[in-house]
Amino acid sequence: MPGAIDLDSLVAIDVHVHAGRSSTAPPNEAGPTRDDTLARMTQRMGAGSQTPDETADFYRQRKIACAIWGVDAGGTRAVRPGAVTNDELLQAAARHRDVFIPFVMVDPWREHAGADEAERLIRAGARGFKFHPPLGGYYANDQRLYELYEVIAAAKLPALFHTGQTAVGQGAPGGGGGIRLKYGNPIYLDDVAVDFPDMPIIMAHPSFPWQDEALAIAQHKRQVFIDLSGWSPKYFPPQLVHYANTLLKNKVLFGSDHPMITADRSLADFQTAGFREEVQPLILKHNAALLLGLVTPSPSVRGFIQG
Repeated sequence: MPGAIDLDSLVAIDVHVHAGRSSTAPPNEAGPTRDDTLARMTQRMGAGSQTPDETADFYRQRKIACAIWGVDAGGTRAVRPGAVTNDELLQAAARHRDVFIPFVMVDPWREHAGADEAERLIRAGARGFKFHPPLGGYYANDQRLYELYEVIAAAKLPALFHTGQTAVGQGAPGGGGGIRLKYGNPIYLDDVAVDFPDMPIIMAHPSFPWQDEALAIAQHKRQVFIDLSGWSPKYFPPQLVHYANTLLKNKVLFGSDHPMITADRSLADFQTAGFREEVQPLILKHNAALLLGLVTPSPSVRGFIQG
Protein backbone atom coordinates (compact mmCIF):
# COMPACT_ATOMS: atom_id res chain seq x y z
CA MET A 1 0.00 0.00 0.00
CA PRO A 2 1.40 3.44 -0.88
CA GLY A 3 2.62 5.64 1.93
CA ALA A 4 1.67 9.19 2.82
CA ILE A 5 1.93 12.07 0.38
CA ASP A 6 5.53 12.99 -0.46
CA LEU A 7 5.18 16.73 -0.85
CA ASP A 8 8.68 17.25 -2.24
CA SER A 9 8.01 14.93 -5.17
CA LEU A 10 4.77 16.65 -6.21
CA VAL A 11 4.35 18.96 -9.17
CA ALA A 12 1.05 20.29 -7.83
CA ILE A 13 -1.92 19.73 -5.54
CA ASP A 14 -5.28 19.77 -7.33
CA VAL A 15 -7.93 20.85 -4.81
CA HIS A 16 -10.96 20.25 -7.04
CA VAL A 17 -11.54 16.72 -8.35
CA HIS A 18 -14.80 14.83 -8.85
CA ALA A 19 -14.75 11.06 -8.59
CA GLY A 20 -15.77 9.44 -11.87
CA ARG A 21 -17.43 6.03 -11.96
CA SER A 22 -17.95 3.55 -9.17
CA SER A 23 -15.74 0.48 -9.49
CA THR A 24 -18.81 -1.67 -8.80
CA ALA A 25 -21.00 -0.12 -11.52
CA PRO A 26 -20.88 -1.04 -15.20
CA PRO A 27 -20.31 1.79 -17.69
CA ASN A 28 -23.47 3.46 -18.98
CA GLU A 29 -23.72 1.92 -22.44
CA ALA A 30 -26.71 4.09 -23.34
CA GLY A 31 -24.64 7.25 -22.95
CA PRO A 32 -25.71 10.60 -21.51
CA THR A 33 -29.03 12.20 -22.33
CA ARG A 34 -29.26 15.45 -24.28
CA ASP A 35 -29.88 17.48 -21.15
CA ASP A 36 -27.21 15.81 -19.03
CA THR A 37 -24.58 18.53 -19.45
CA LEU A 38 -21.98 17.15 -17.07
CA ALA A 39 -22.24 13.63 -18.45
CA ARG A 40 -21.78 14.89 -22.00
CA MET A 41 -18.72 16.91 -20.98
CA THR A 42 -17.05 14.05 -19.14
CA GLN A 43 -17.73 11.64 -22.00
CA ARG A 44 -16.09 14.06 -24.39
CA MET A 45 -13.06 14.45 -22.13
CA GLY A 46 -12.78 10.68 -21.72
CA ALA A 47 -11.83 10.80 -18.04
CA GLY A 48 -15.36 10.65 -16.67
CA SER A 49 -15.39 6.86 -16.86
CA GLN A 50 -12.41 6.51 -14.51
CA THR A 51 -12.89 4.45 -11.38
CA PRO A 52 -11.25 5.81 -8.20
CA ASP A 53 -8.31 3.44 -8.66
CA GLU A 54 -7.86 4.65 -12.25
CA THR A 55 -8.05 8.28 -11.14
CA ALA A 56 -5.38 7.57 -8.52
CA ASP A 57 -3.11 6.07 -11.18
CA PHE A 58 -3.81 9.07 -13.44
CA TYR A 59 -2.72 11.52 -10.74
CA ARG A 60 0.19 9.39 -9.53
CA GLN A 61 1.68 9.29 -13.03
CA ARG A 62 1.56 13.09 -13.16
CA LYS A 63 3.00 13.58 -9.65
CA ILE A 64 -0.09 15.47 -8.52
CA ALA A 65 -2.00 14.93 -5.28
CA CYS A 66 -5.69 15.77 -5.27
CA ALA A 67 -8.65 16.58 -3.06
CA ILE A 68 -11.36 14.28 -4.43
CA TRP A 69 -14.90 13.64 -3.21
CA GLY A 70 -17.73 11.18 -3.38
CA VAL A 71 -21.47 11.83 -3.07
CA ASP A 72 -24.02 11.38 -0.30
CA ALA A 73 -25.92 8.16 -0.99
CA GLY A 74 -28.44 9.01 1.73
CA GLY A 75 -29.30 12.49 0.54
CA THR A 76 -32.65 13.88 -0.52
CA ARG A 77 -31.68 13.88 -4.22
CA ALA A 78 -31.30 10.71 -6.23
CA VAL A 79 -27.68 9.75 -6.86
CA ARG A 80 -26.82 9.33 -10.53
CA PRO A 81 -26.25 5.72 -11.61
CA GLY A 82 -22.64 4.69 -11.18
CA ALA A 83 -21.69 7.56 -8.87
CA VAL A 84 -18.88 7.07 -6.36
CA THR A 85 -20.33 7.30 -2.87
CA ASN A 86 -18.56 8.83 0.11
CA ASP A 87 -17.81 5.43 1.59
CA GLU A 88 -16.35 4.05 -1.64
CA LEU A 89 -14.22 7.17 -1.99
CA LEU A 90 -12.91 6.90 1.58
CA GLN A 91 -12.01 3.26 1.00
CA ALA A 92 -10.15 4.25 -2.17
CA ALA A 93 -8.34 7.04 -0.32
CA ALA A 94 -7.06 4.51 2.21
CA ARG A 95 -5.55 2.54 -0.70
CA HIS A 96 -4.09 5.63 -2.34
CA ARG A 97 -2.81 7.73 0.54
CA ASP A 98 0.05 9.00 -1.63
CA VAL A 99 -2.27 10.96 -3.96
CA PHE A 100 -5.81 11.17 -2.52
CA ILE A 101 -6.99 13.72 0.05
CA PRO A 102 -10.57 12.54 0.67
CA PHE A 103 -13.39 15.09 0.76
CA VAL A 104 -17.07 14.15 1.07
CA MET A 105 -20.47 15.63 0.32
CA VAL A 106 -23.35 15.67 2.82
CA ASP A 107 -26.80 16.82 1.76
CA PRO A 108 -27.51 19.80 4.04
CA TRP A 109 -31.25 19.14 3.83
CA ARG A 110 -30.76 16.04 5.97
CA GLU A 111 -30.68 18.45 8.95
CA HIS A 112 -29.68 16.67 12.19
CA ALA A 113 -29.13 13.41 10.31
CA GLY A 114 -26.68 15.26 8.06
CA ALA A 115 -24.67 16.46 11.06
CA ASP A 116 -24.57 12.90 12.39
CA GLU A 117 -23.43 11.67 8.99
CA ALA A 118 -20.68 14.30 8.90
CA GLU A 119 -19.38 13.10 12.27
CA ARG A 120 -19.36 9.51 11.00
CA LEU A 121 -17.47 10.48 7.84
CA ILE A 122 -14.88 12.44 9.81
CA ARG A 123 -14.27 9.39 12.00
CA ALA A 124 -13.92 7.35 8.80
CA GLY A 125 -11.17 9.64 7.48
CA ALA A 126 -12.81 12.57 5.64
CA ARG A 127 -10.46 15.56 5.43
CA GLY A 128 -12.82 18.10 3.91
CA PHE A 129 -16.39 18.75 2.72
CA LYS A 130 -17.81 19.88 -0.62
CA PHE A 131 -21.04 21.92 -1.05
CA HIS A 132 -22.90 22.94 -4.21
CA PRO A 133 -25.51 25.59 -3.29
CA PRO A 134 -27.04 25.99 -6.79
CA LEU A 135 -27.52 22.24 -7.13
CA GLY A 136 -28.94 21.93 -3.61
CA GLY A 137 -31.09 25.07 -3.86
CA TYR A 138 -29.82 26.94 -0.80
CA TYR A 139 -27.88 30.02 0.21
CA ALA A 140 -24.64 29.13 1.99
CA ASN A 141 -25.64 31.21 5.03
CA ASP A 142 -28.99 29.47 5.56
CA GLN A 143 -29.23 28.92 9.32
CA ARG A 144 -30.59 25.43 8.73
CA LEU A 145 -27.10 24.40 7.56
CA TYR A 146 -25.33 25.65 10.65
CA GLU A 147 -25.56 22.41 12.66
CA LEU A 148 -23.64 20.71 9.85
CA TYR A 149 -21.08 23.51 9.73
CA GLU A 150 -20.58 23.23 13.48
CA VAL A 151 -19.41 19.64 13.07
CA ILE A 152 -16.98 20.61 10.32
CA ALA A 153 -15.68 23.63 12.22
CA ALA A 154 -15.14 21.59 15.38
CA ALA A 155 -12.86 19.29 13.38
CA LYS A 156 -11.16 22.35 11.77
CA LEU A 157 -11.65 20.81 8.35
CA PRO A 158 -12.04 22.86 5.17
CA ALA A 159 -15.39 23.34 3.45
CA LEU A 160 -15.33 23.91 -0.30
CA PHE A 161 -18.31 25.71 -1.88
CA HIS A 162 -19.21 25.97 -5.53
CA THR A 163 -19.46 29.65 -6.47
CA GLY A 164 -20.50 31.45 -9.63
CA GLN A 165 -22.11 29.99 -12.70
CA THR A 166 -22.45 26.22 -13.05
CA ALA A 167 -22.37 23.77 -15.93
CA VAL A 168 -25.11 21.76 -14.21
CA GLY A 169 -28.28 22.33 -16.21
CA GLN A 170 -26.56 24.70 -18.63
CA GLY A 171 -28.51 25.00 -21.87
CA ALA A 172 -31.32 22.75 -20.63
CA PRO A 173 -34.93 23.98 -20.31
CA GLY A 174 -35.47 25.74 -16.99
CA GLY A 175 -31.84 25.38 -16.05
CA GLY A 176 -31.99 21.60 -15.99
CA GLY A 177 -34.98 21.33 -13.73
CA GLY A 178 -34.58 24.42 -11.61
CA ILE A 179 -30.89 25.30 -11.11
CA ARG A 180 -30.89 28.93 -9.93
CA LEU A 181 -27.61 30.79 -10.29
CA LYS A 182 -28.37 33.19 -7.42
CA TYR A 183 -27.32 30.52 -4.94
CA GLY A 184 -23.80 30.66 -6.36
CA ASN A 185 -23.15 34.25 -5.28
CA PRO A 186 -20.17 34.03 -2.90
CA ILE A 187 -21.29 37.00 -0.82
CA TYR A 188 -23.32 34.65 1.40
CA LEU A 189 -20.09 32.95 2.42
CA ASP A 190 -19.04 36.12 4.18
CA ASP A 191 -21.64 35.37 6.87
CA VAL A 192 -20.38 31.80 7.14
CA ALA A 193 -16.81 33.04 7.52
CA VAL A 194 -17.87 35.38 10.35
CA ASP A 195 -19.93 32.75 12.15
CA PHE A 196 -17.38 29.91 11.75
CA PRO A 197 -13.90 31.46 12.00
CA ASP A 198 -12.32 28.05 12.68
CA MET A 199 -13.65 26.51 9.45
CA PRO A 200 -11.40 27.16 6.43
CA ILE A 201 -13.51 28.00 3.39
CA ILE A 202 -12.58 27.45 -0.25
CA MET A 203 -14.59 29.37 -2.84
CA ALA A 204 -14.49 27.08 -5.85
CA HIS A 205 -13.97 28.49 -9.36
CA PRO A 206 -13.61 32.01 -10.65
CA SER A 207 -16.92 33.34 -9.32
CA PHE A 208 -18.45 34.67 -12.55
CA PRO A 209 -20.26 37.07 -12.48
CA TRP A 210 -19.38 37.90 -8.86
CA GLN A 211 -15.59 37.90 -8.98
CA ASP A 212 -15.19 41.15 -7.06
CA GLU A 213 -17.32 39.81 -4.20
CA ALA A 214 -15.12 36.72 -3.96
CA LEU A 215 -11.91 38.77 -3.97
CA ALA A 216 -13.24 41.06 -1.26
CA ILE A 217 -14.18 38.15 1.01
CA ALA A 218 -10.86 36.36 0.48
CA GLN A 219 -8.98 39.55 1.31
CA HIS A 220 -11.08 40.39 4.36
CA LYS A 221 -11.56 36.94 5.94
CA ARG A 222 -8.27 35.25 6.61
CA GLN A 223 -9.58 31.67 6.51
CA VAL A 224 -11.17 32.07 3.05
CA PHE A 225 -9.45 30.88 -0.13
CA ILE A 226 -10.17 30.76 -3.88
CA ASP A 227 -9.56 27.82 -6.21
CA LEU A 228 -9.01 28.27 -9.95
CA SER A 229 -10.93 25.23 -11.16
CA GLY A 230 -13.48 24.89 -13.91
CA TRP A 231 -12.44 27.72 -16.23
CA SER A 232 -9.80 28.19 -18.88
CA PRO A 233 -7.46 31.05 -17.98
CA LYS A 234 -8.55 32.89 -21.13
CA TYR A 235 -11.84 33.49 -19.28
CA PHE A 236 -10.25 34.49 -15.96
CA PRO A 237 -11.30 38.01 -14.94
CA PRO A 238 -8.14 40.16 -15.02
CA GLN A 239 -8.65 41.27 -11.43
CA LEU A 240 -8.45 37.63 -10.30
CA VAL A 241 -4.98 37.24 -11.81
CA HIS A 242 -3.89 40.64 -10.45
CA TYR A 243 -4.96 39.83 -6.88
CA ALA A 244 -3.48 36.32 -7.11
CA ASN A 245 -0.15 37.90 -8.03
CA THR A 246 -0.29 40.41 -5.18
CA LEU A 247 -2.58 40.70 -2.15
CA LEU A 248 -3.97 37.16 -2.37
CA LYS A 249 -0.86 35.25 -3.41
CA ASN A 250 -1.22 33.06 -0.29
CA LYS A 251 -4.98 32.58 -0.72
CA VAL A 252 -5.29 31.12 -4.25
CA LEU A 253 -5.21 27.38 -4.98
CA PHE A 254 -4.69 25.31 -8.12
CA GLY A 255 -7.72 23.24 -9.12
CA SER A 256 -8.87 21.55 -12.30
CA ASP A 257 -12.49 20.35 -12.01
CA HIS A 258 -11.33 16.96 -13.27
CA PRO A 259 -12.79 15.19 -15.18
CA MET A 260 -14.89 18.05 -16.62
CA ILE A 261 -11.62 19.87 -17.22
CA THR A 262 -8.76 17.44 -16.89
CA ALA A 263 -5.72 18.02 -14.74
CA ASP A 264 -3.59 17.88 -17.90
CA ARG A 265 -5.41 20.76 -19.52
CA SER A 266 -5.57 22.80 -16.32
CA LEU A 267 -1.85 22.44 -15.65
CA ALA A 268 -0.99 23.39 -19.22
CA ASP A 269 -3.37 26.36 -19.20
CA PHE A 270 -2.00 27.50 -15.85
CA GLN A 271 1.30 28.34 -17.52
CA THR A 272 -0.43 30.87 -19.80
CA ALA A 273 -2.62 32.53 -17.16
CA GLY A 274 -0.24 35.36 -16.32
CA PHE A 275 0.77 34.30 -12.82
CA ARG A 276 4.18 35.57 -11.76
CA GLU A 277 7.01 33.08 -11.66
CA GLU A 278 7.58 33.55 -7.92
CA VAL A 279 3.84 33.12 -7.21
CA GLN A 280 3.30 29.95 -9.24
CA PRO A 281 4.75 27.54 -6.63
CA LEU A 282 2.46 29.04 -3.99
CA ILE A 283 -0.66 28.51 -6.10
CA LEU A 284 0.33 25.13 -7.48
CA LYS A 285 1.32 23.49 -4.21
CA HIS A 286 2.40 25.40 -1.12
CA ASN A 287 -0.85 27.20 -0.27
CA ALA A 288 -2.82 23.96 -0.47
CA ALA A 289 -0.17 22.04 1.47
CA LEU A 290 -0.58 24.44 4.39
CA LEU A 291 -4.35 24.56 4.19
CA LEU A 292 -4.78 20.79 3.98
CA GLY A 293 -2.32 20.06 6.76
CA LEU A 294 0.30 18.34 4.61
CA VAL A 295 2.99 20.40 6.34
CA THR A 296 3.11 21.92 9.80
CA PRO A 297 2.91 25.70 9.46
CA SER A 298 4.66 28.21 11.68
CA PRO A 299 2.50 29.81 14.42
CA SER A 300 1.94 32.93 12.30
CA VAL A 301 0.90 30.94 9.24
CA ARG A 302 -1.22 28.61 11.39
CA GLY A 303 -3.26 31.57 12.57
CA PHE A 304 -3.64 32.78 9.03
CA ILE A 305 -4.84 29.40 7.80
CA GLN A 306 -7.25 28.62 10.63
CA GLY A 307 -8.61 32.12 11.14
